[in-house]
Amino acid sequence: MADGEVLGAYVGAFVDELSRSDVHHTVICPGSRSTPLAMLMAEHPELKVWMHVDERSAAYFALGMAKSRREPVAILCSSGTAAANFFPAIVEAYESHVPLIVLTADRPHELRDVGAPQAIDQLKIYGNYVKWFTEMALPESSEEMLRYVRTVAGRAAATALTVPGGPVHLNFPFREPLVPNLSSDLWASGRERHRYVSVSEGRRKPDHDLIRKFADELKGIEQGLIVCGPQDDSALPEVITRLAEKLQYPVLADPLSQLRSGTCDKKWIIDGYDAFLRDESVTERYVPKVILRFGAMPVSKSFMKYVRKHPQSRLIVVDDKRWREPTQLASDRVEADPVSFCEALICEVNHKPNDWGKAWFRLNEVTKEQVLTHGVEDSLSEGQVFAELPELMPRQSILFVGNSMPVRDFDTFFMKNDLDICTMANRGANGIDGVVSSAIGASSLGVPLVLVIGDLSFYHDLNGLLAAKLYRLNVTIVVINNNGGGIFSFLPQARETDHFEDLFGTPTDLEFGNAVEMYGGSFCSVETWPQFRDEVKRGVSSQGLNVVEVRTKRDENTRLHHSIWEHVSRAVGKGLMD
Repeated sequence: MADGEVLGAYVGAFVDELSRSDVHHTVICPGSRSTPLAMLMAEHPELKVWMHVDERSAAYFALGMAKSRREPVAILCSSGTAAANFFPAIVEAYESHVPLIVLTADRPHELRDVGAPQAIDQLKIYGNYVKWFTEMALPESSEEMLRYVRTVAGRAAATALTVPGGPVHLNFPFREPLVPNLSSDLWASGRERHRYVSVSEGRRKPDHDLIRKFADELKGIEQGLIVCGPQDDSALPEVITRLAEKLQYPVLADPLSQLRSGTCDKKWIIDGYDAFLRDESVTERYVPKVILRFGAMPVSKSFMKYVRKHPQSRLIVVDDKRWREPTQLASDRVEADPVSFCEALICEVNHKPNDWGKAWFRLNEVTKEQVLTHGVEDSLSEGQVFAELPELMPRQSILFVGNSMPVRDFDTFFMKNDLDICTMANRGANGIDGVVSSAIGASSLGVPLVLVIGDLSFYHDLNGLLAAKLYRLNVTIVVINNNGGGIFSFLPQARETDHFEDLFGTPTDLEFGNAVEMYGGSFCSVETWPQFRDEVKRGVSSQGLNVVEVRTKRDENTRLHHSIWEHVSRAVGKGLMD
């Protein structure tokens, strides 16, 4: 068999088995050494190929796509530093449990460590940030090797998706010639049945005796809280609210918990806790005896301080992902599917109404009144963006939020609503890089998407805008431009005025209009809230890239936030005395 036929049979079998393992999308970066995989992926009738010339943006684009579709996405690059440019997105995928299948082409063994061009050590290049790594065998077309390559494809897809999800890495060495023979039946090699290897996984249910033990221990405890951090299981909000009703415990709902939007019962949802837990009188008076936490750690720093202030409180973490408990105070960690845990506990508990829950509801209502009264201004302000958006976004849309200051304003100003808005962010490693690409990748799902992002993070990933242009994806980007790193104004280094602007404020004085136009997008820098509303509504109802800039000042934003916290503190303090 000629070299091209061997290459086509071996790589074709791998690509075909990926498709039969429910991998439907692949993001490809151009390169020579990756030619066999790229050509056969483009040839396969069941795979959709998304080309992206920048490897870093491509990997983040795939991450956003996998996040919104909740399925593995393959990414492919050539050898050398191309593989290194995937690394930041792979770190984020690992930390946030997003399934990626990372395929890197490589020089054959005889061209490694001898000074050959575009050859670096790619073996385990991503270290501990992948769930599984394997160095693939050189192409052969024997029956044994075709079984091998199909098995690896099925195993890679299953491993990426199995809880906790995450990236896997396959390194493919190829010798020249690199062009496969496309004239033969590319997909028949080694295909013996519907799927060569099928890997199944059920929900990890908690032990019944353990549930009875928790139910007995919770009996009679009124001062309890349920906390739900960032998570993406669409079944969890409904069962958490049912559990809250049975336990009579308020639910502190992170804005990325999927509990603040949608059709689930909002009766027990507390969405103003980040503001009122900043008040010392509240944290001293309302001491929980037990906290049930689901999902990742909430965004709120004041909640973290609240938990650490009460180390005697029993903290039960229910999580089927990797260890996510930074307070070091958990008394119990239940490694079970959270939905199954809630369903089982609901059957065993039934607490009576009490004053504890009513007190939290009063705190929440007082706080929201203060936020909406003193945080909403006629002039443009950062937090009000999130107060405005629920009325501007259509049902079944995605709100993607950047890190640093935007996600914290999201926590304070995005309040519970009945809209079907899915909320997303890159909260694995919490970086400001790659956010544009991730959001645009998520928009490939085909529903309207709004990204709210700071100016530095937007600048950091301008290359990501190319995908929106190439594929006419519907994405509206709200750039909060305070000319620098706004979050640093809230940190102690802000008092060091001699070096603050150069080292932390980092103003860039960039005008983004021309850059957006280069990528075929529409750009508008708004000056009033009516103009903002009109532009966002236009953006989400039209095709293509639309960027709405909201210019603010860092010092005014800091003043506004401190003013809100002071008004909340006075209001809740008055309520405690009444």
